[in-house]
Amino acid sequence: MILLEGAEFGHRETRTRFPFRYGIASMTALPHVFLRVRLRVDGRIEEGMAAEGLAPKWFTKHPGTTFEEDLPDMVRVLRAAVEHGMAVAPRPDLFGWWRALYEAQDGWGRAQGLPPLLVHLGTSLLERAVLDAFCRSRELSFAGAVAKGALGFRAGEIHTGLPEEATRRFLEPGPVNRLLIRHTVGLGDPLTQADLAGDSWPEDGLPLTLEEVIPRYGLTRFKIKLSGKTEEDRERLRILARLLPRLAPGCRITLDGNEQFSDVDSFREAWEIFQADPALGGLLGPSRLVLVEQPLHRARAMGDEVGDALRRWTGRPPMIIDESDAELGTVSRALDLGYAGSSHKNCKGVFKGLANAVLLFQRRAEGAMQTGEDLANIGPVALPQDCVVMAVLRVPDVERNGHHYFKGLSPFPPELGGALLAGCPDFYERGTDGTTVLRIREGKIDLGTVLRAPFGQPLAPGEVFALAELKAGLPGEAGRPSG
Repeated sequence: MILLEGAEFGHRETRTRFPFRYGIASMTALPHVFLRVRLRVDGRIEEGMAAEGLAPKWFTKHPGTTFEEDLPDMVRVLRAAVEHGMAVAPRPDLFGWWRALYEAQDGWGRAQGLPPLLVHLGTSLLERAVLDAFCRSRELSFAGAVAKGALGFRAGEIHTGLPEEATRRFLEPGPVNRLLIRHTVGLGDPLTQADLAGDSWPEDGLPLTLEEVIPRYGLTRFKIKLSGKTEEDRERLRILARLLPRLAPGCRITLDGNEQFSDVDSFREAWEIFQADPALGGLLGPSRLVLVEQPLHRARAMGDEVGDALRRWTGRPPMIIDESDAELGTVSRALDLGYAGSSHKNCKGVFKGLANAVLLFQRRAEGAMQTGEDLANIGPVALPQDCVVMAVLRVPDVERNGHHYFKGLSPFPPELGGALLAGCPDFYERGTDGTTVLRIREGKIDLGTVLRAPFGQPLAPGEVFALAELKAGLPGEAGRPSG
């Protein structure tokens, strides 16, 4: 039986190396929240943990509010999830326990008038901490727990009609041992050395420009952010069309629309301008472009009129949803409208992402696809947990940008970095100044040690909390008791 018996929050402020500009936000600093839980599994108490950076203007996209005005609602959904989790009666399996948590949090969020993507940030953080505790209690890795059916996962309860056989076929190959990185090209990122002139940039031993990043990490996959300003986007794409094939022959790309287009027709207009530009034919042709992510604002992306417009547009590029993937049935609805699939982020839910993967695998003959994204995830907890889930999902490449916008584990005391370097020498390495950073070779991350850990993290939750020297509680309410 599964029962949540306690939880506590901690946090630490983090700063980026330089601004990460995406959509309407430019991220320079954010609180990184940790959650530690005590879970009773068949009479045995075990601890688990999870973590998340509270990124501005992603869980909600209100241009008229500041991050400081948005933060209280983020804190509220995290606390609500713990309260709902503590109220869930014992369940025979972890999936059943999660379903009860999800339904309680979902009902509360609707009553509060909060958007589901934000509401289930709380669900997903608690879900991950509980998954970690469960895997530790059973002495299983996450991949092992999924493969053995130890979690009680039932995809058909999320996407009605999915047979158990579909889950078995999807899981049969097992997790991948390496992840191919898809590097984010943010809206404000310097592309060449000329872009560094006149501004103050960090001198920390890590690459800054795209010209430096590609050879340093051996990158071949890229995610290019769009601003929605067609002429500005076209000029930046022209630079990338010259730069990428030269530095990364055979590269593949995705475009991220960042919800910057009001409807399908406005995105189609921009797309046709790009397609008419001879300089962009090589970059945006089918041999390089894989898909376009979430071009439409979440408020309009799932309407019936979108399906009508997509059906009228023959020859459109494959499009997937990301921010619109806010509820359990959204991906099925997206496929019906004409989207090609969705992305997975751990902050949208692990069980939900796994069910989506099974559904998209079942419909792969129709061109359905799942990709992997992150929110500038960093270690010590969020990044490896994200990586092991991506390994089980077997996504072809994963957006990774936390190692670029943050300097490894520098937001935390060096003792924590040292402990993780000793525990995961294939995942981390020591940077030129001694900081523990992500180890990337030939554009890939090795996952051997993190795949064998309970849920990506070999250190005990108490050890991480102590070494990270966290402030108690959540941002804005430090010291408040939890659970």
